[in-house]
Amino acid sequence: MKKIVVINGHPSQESFNSAIAETYIHSASVSGAEVRYIAIGSLKFNPNLQFGYWQRMELEPDLVKALEDIQRSEHQVWIHPVWWLGMPAVMKGFFDRAFLPGIVFKSDKKGNSEGLLNAKSARIITTAGDLSLKVYEDEYQSSGLIQLKKGILEYCGVSSIENHFIGPLYELNEKDRKEWLDTIKGLATADSL
Repeated sequence: MKKIVVINGHPSQESFNSAIAETYIHSASVSGAEVRYIAIGSLKFNPNLQFGYWQRMELEPDLVKALEDIQRSEHQVWIHPVWWLGMPAVMKGFFDRAFLPGIVFKSDKKGNSEGLLNAKSARIITTAGDLSLKVYEDEYQSSGLIQLKKGILEYCGVSSIENHFIGPLYELNEKDRKEWLDTIKGLATADSL
């Protein structure tokens, strides 16, 4: 049974990102995967890493549980909207507070680092309200994707990362959204094998 964790970075549980997460979870579960869900916007934690790395803040219980789910998983599914060409503040705060040295990566005094989330794959599903994939790639060089894929996940040892961009959402009608959710069902089924 494949262990999958779905992480929704949208702060609102009424968003299309939540519909994507629910669709993915249902399809993966029906396909035999063991799925855990992290709705970052519902977690209770201080997103501000107020001391940087020089003084460790105590991890709140929600962050401890989320880290356990991420570390236990074989496959991660990160879902988030593009806001200001990056991720929502609460999602960035989640990484700042939970993805710490000694937990998801380690480094030595010479600047060498090693990811601790090895042997895990990931899928990134990004939505954008008024941004097309062409503009995101051509004008903005997929800046938010690079931050999450290269700067966070690959740095922490995650490999085999696939990504999908859905947008502009404002141009999608109900039929378009249903077609995207059908695509998500297929991705979840494939990931469960």
